[in-house]
Amino acid sequence: MSPSKNRALLVGVSTYEDKKPPHGVPGDLPAVEHNLNMLRRALLKGGVFDDDSITVCRSPSQGKFNEALYSAAAETDGLLLLYFAGHGATPSSGVPLFLQMRDARVIRGGHTVFPGAAKYDDVQTVLLSSKAERIVVVLDCCYAGNAGVAWEREHEYSKRRVLLLMSVQANHRIDAGDPATPTPFTAELVRLLEKPGEWRFRWLSGQLREEMARQKTMRGEPWVPQSRAEPGEDVLLSARPESGAVQPPRTEEPAHLSPRPSPLLKHLRHRAAALGTLVLTLAAFAFGTYGLVSLVGSSPVCAPPLELRVLTDPDLKPTVTSAANTYLTSEENTDGDGCRVSGITVYSARSADVVTALREESEPWQEPRAEETNPQRDIGPQADIWIPGSPAAAQRAEHERDTNPKASLKVEGQPFAYSPVVLAVPTTLPAADQRTDRKLAELIADLRGRADQAEVRRSDPEFTDSALFATIGLYDDADRALDVEKQLDQPGPPSDTAAQLLCELPRDDAVDDRTAVLVPEFLLKSGVGCDSWRRSPRIAEYPTNVPGLEPTFVRVRWQDGDLDRDARDAAVADFRSWLTDGQGRDAFARAGFRAATGRRPLLDGSGPAPGVLPDPKPLTEAAGRNETEAALRAYRAAHGPGRVLFLLDSSGSMASLWDGPSGGPGLLKQSLGGLGGQDEYGVRAVADTPEGDRYVPLLPLATHDREDAVRTIDQAEVRSGADSDPHAALLGALDDMADQGTDDRPQLIVYITDSGDHDRMTGGKLDEVLTRAKSAGVPVAMVSLRGGACGAGKPDARIAAASGGRCLDADDDIGKGLSAEVERTGLGEDQ
Repeated sequence: MSPSKNRALLVGVSTYEDKKPPHGVPGDLPAVEHNLNMLRRALLKGGVFDDDSITVCRSPSQGKFNEALYSAAAETDGLLLLYFAGHGATPSSGVPLFLQMRDARVIRGGHTVFPGAAKYDDVQTVLLSSKAERIVVVLDCCYAGNAGVAWEREHEYSKRRVLLLMSVQANHRIDAGDPATPTPFTAELVRLLEKPGEWRFRWLSGQLREEMARQKTMRGEPWVPQSRAEPGEDVLLSARPESGAVQPPRTEEPAHLSPRPSPLLKHLRHRAAALGTLVLTLAAFAFGTYGLVSLVGSSPVCAPPLELRVLTDPDLKPTVTSAANTYLTSEENTDGDGCRVSGITVYSARSADVVTALREESEPWQEPRAEETNPQRDIGPQADIWIPGSPAAAQRAEHERDTNPKASLKVEGQPFAYSPVVLAVPTTLPAADQRTDRKLAELIADLRGRADQAEVRRSDPEFTDSALFATIGLYDDADRALDVEKQLDQPGPPSDTAAQLLCELPRDDAVDDRTAVLVPEFLLKSGVGCDSWRRSPRIAEYPTNVPGLEPTFVRVRWQDGDLDRDARDAAVADFRSWLTDGQGRDAFARAGFRAATGRRPLLDGSGPAPGVLPDPKPLTEAAGRNETEAALRAYRAAHGPGRVLFLLDSSGSMASLWDGPSGGPGLLKQSLGGLGGQDEYGVRAVADTPEGDRYVPLLPLATHDREDAVRTIDQAEVRSGADSDPHAALLGALDDMADQGTDDRPQLIVYITDSGDHDRMTGGKLDEVLTRAKSAGVPVAMVSLRGGACGAGKPDARIAAASGGRCLDADDDIGKGLSAEVERTGLGEDQ
């Protein structure tokens, strides 16, 4: 087997065959030829790629580009870099992005087609078919930012592999500059790559944003390059020695993937330390999860390790990831030749969705057939291992399963750690006399009795098991779940995870100082990834009727997935043994977990974290399937049927953002999945009419048949040349929904817009909307199809905050975020 290799495919289209109307491209791009020459030189000097690993495609046809792309994807096991410079084009909807090759044409009719152009979505799919550990895509073309939509649609596993750098924000055209010089974006990229030092993707992206913002797009707006990368993911792209330093001699063997540092590499490290003259450059781009790319030296040739996919509860993900990273480099995961036996990908998804997918959707998970049901997209790859927060989750997934499930589940062993769910009270509030041996309702009543201003919050019970367990305690002895939910002080939708909840509170010190939170105890020791020094310290109180987190190891096997069954079973067994009975417990000990059995002492024996009792008792036993399902049903139905009023901007500026699944109507239709037959919803098209109306009703505020509603929305059209009046539209919606709110239904206003006419809502008009939003008691979800609309101080962000709603813009995953907002308001199809 040949060693793994880094590869770079540099594609530049400077010459086009068809430049005449009506179907030709705008013209040739001589500057792109300079791009290729200068970028190739910069990459060679950077040391991550050698001469043999860089392929330059000059003005290829679509067919030639496809051949080069397939070849690069098939031959790369290390880092794969794709660079494209040339014309970019999009249909009126703005998605998808097409990369125009030498033989490109544009045919406009009922819908626009782009023969001779590569659809970026397809390019990304080919790249992801590669065995490459990391994939970097750099696009220097008009509309480059529109590629972000394709990246956002990928599931978490794919997003971790792909780092995307786009020369300009979505829906913007850019100037190629002087024909005698490189294009402005690539010129700046090359300048940064040629600086001495080690330069990684995230640093380059940030620097490019700063530098290019001084220039203007063809619209006259600041030129702001965009990037997409999962949190924590990075990759080395250049490592040039400082002036006078000696570069290591290039070996005949190309750069390759080495599961562990080779003996020669270790030797060279020692030599470098002793002599102080030899510079070694390493691309460590996976933080322990995906291996190490070695740029010098040689090592035994190792086959790519078998990859295990571990799906876990979102609250558990940081701890499980830490354990997996330790296991990857452990002796237990290394064979006699020093090669890694298995790799591990840890990912998480909303716990309720995981249970539903394993119980009812294992067939589309294995082979997706429909856009609306695709667990591969919404959850991630087919898991080998599932680590939920409790055995009850596995019991729920097994209960009343599909008649022909494609996945089989087996709980292997008992839970291997424990963390009680506690009421974490800020030290700024008066301390309780009794922190244990009381129900949650008693603890909360006592807290509010000694501190009138105290608030209580909990994260989303559908997202994590710990929040669901807290809900069990909240609903205990309660006649109506709605009464309990009203007592929680969560403005807008609940936080997804306990860690996110703890991170959001310090945005307002006064709120942080008076708010108790229901979170797993271990977070009081391990902390969370935000400004911990700003957070108010908290003391744990231990309710007797809230089950604790009990991580459980579940083996998942898939029908017809047995080609490597024996090897995969052995790899899973080795990891389970290490995780549940061996050194893996150290990661849970460091995080603050307790033993799963006995009196549940803290695992590390070093004593409790501040605010944690060393031996609280009694500690609650495991949650059961029936009580978790009952609590989840009660939570979903707590507010009864919901009411949603959609405002759909149909003014002329929306023309380029109208068609397709990411256009205004498309996003609205996707969100209807969270509404059921008992939920009321209406749609208004917001645009000035010749008669002087500010909006036109498309659907009345009532219950609807889904198919009829979709047909009506499909008939909506942009009102060419018309403006919209967001001031009038929002005031009308807030007034109408406030009048409807006497029946105590959960309500939501959704405004889908490009924010293009918000200059008509400034000064006193904006103040009027903000005042009404605060008093109406109806959250407003402001959904902008342009980037930056939710920035601090922007009208969209201020309206959402004033109403207790949420702001989403093109920099977010709008479809997912909007669907979540609507789903929280309605009962959905299953009720």
